[in-house]
Amino acid sequence: MSQTRLFTPVLIGGSIILMLGFAIRASFGVFQIPIAEEFGWPRAEFSLAIAIQNLAWGIGQPIFGALAEKFGDRKAIILGALMYAGGLVLSAYSTTPLGHQTLEVLVGFGIAGTGFGVILAIVGRAASDEHRSLALGIATAAGSAGQVFGAPVAEVLLGAFPWQTVFLIFAVIILLALFALPMLRSETPMASRAELEESLGAVLVRAFKDPSYTLIFLGFFSCGYQLAFITAHFPAMVTEMCGAVPPGSMLAGLGIETTSALGAISIAVIGLANIVGTITAGWAGKRWSKKYLLAGVYLARTITAAAFIMLPITPTSVLLFALVMGALWLATVPLTSGLVAHIYGLRYMGTLYGLVFFSHQLGAFLGVWLGGKLYDIYGDYTLVWWVGVGVGAFSAIVHLPVRERPLQAVPS
Repeated sequence: MSQTRLFTPVLIGGSIILMLGFAIRASFGVFQIPIAEEFGWPRAEFSLAIAIQNLAWGIGQPIFGALAEKFGDRKAIILGALMYAGGLVLSAYSTTPLGHQTLEVLVGFGIAGTGFGVILAIVGRAASDEHRSLALGIATAAGSAGQVFGAPVAEVLLGAFPWQTVFLIFAVIILLALFALPMLRSETPMASRAELEESLGAVLVRAFKDPSYTLIFLGFFSCGYQLAFITAHFPAMVTEMCGAVPPGSMLAGLGIETTSALGAISIAVIGLANIVGTITAGWAGKRWSKKYLLAGVYLARTITAAAFIMLPITPTSVLLFALVMGALWLATVPLTSGLVAHIYGLRYMGTLYGLVFFSHQLGAFLGVWLGGKLYDIYGDYTLVWWVGVGVGAFSAIVHLPVRERPLQAVPS
């Protein structure tokens, strides 16, 4: 089969799984207030549950990457979907903070099994050198497409059903994603003979000895911090800190009459803008240096976040921020995964990218948990927002020394 086509069944099937999985994941911030109000919990309690979900996702990502490379991609994805659905079902019947926090480990591992680490490795191996960067961008954009409708659908469902029922509905949806598995049929890996012969241990040793791998690992931290904090807390932040939607305004005419609705829509706007942003990043990654593109993305995020918090928070500024941040949202993913594949090869891309992604999820854990903790202490999100600005600037700097050239594979 020719490997020169861009839109292969592998890319389409992988995009479907990412879209459905991330639609659910992106909606958890909408549940912050309903769950906290039903049980009378401090904001930090459910925030910690989402933070643990992100940490479990990070821990599970290299594990599922290795499982996919050892036992097959489909088996890893099936296991991930079952854990995802099981975590949602059990969470629907949990009534304690500890119960939610414990069960989010299952959800996090489920996201790992159906998420970027496994799917992007499949897409990357099936794509030609000519199309790999763009294919990774398109697959990443599919996750953003899920984000476009995930939070608003959750908001609509919460208007008709209790949050427990919505969790059960989402469990069914993630299982439906498995119908895309036949599209992920085996393709001839676009890896060199030396890469295919090299053992996983040899590749890991080679990567761990390379300072560039450490820099990529450290740089991905802020991406997780910023994205997870915004996904988990931005709807609530907009609900409480944004000025009222003016009656008779264009937003009100579109049915967005409350700051709660605006918060949910802002997550969708981020996802919509990110479809363009990630595809553009994938296209650019083939033409220009990935490390400099990454530094530029992090710098732009830093400036955007600083400007947003320094200016009055209004419905207009919320939507402008969502548009700009959305264009930068997951632009780092095709560039980072592409950089890992370019430097260290394709054979164990899932495991190597999964380990780098663990740093992303460490940042995600801190962003979500710290957001809830500092909110309970100070009553708003200003301080934790500025922490995100600082770590974004750090990531912009740390990518600059990366040596963007392939390391020679050594056959075992």
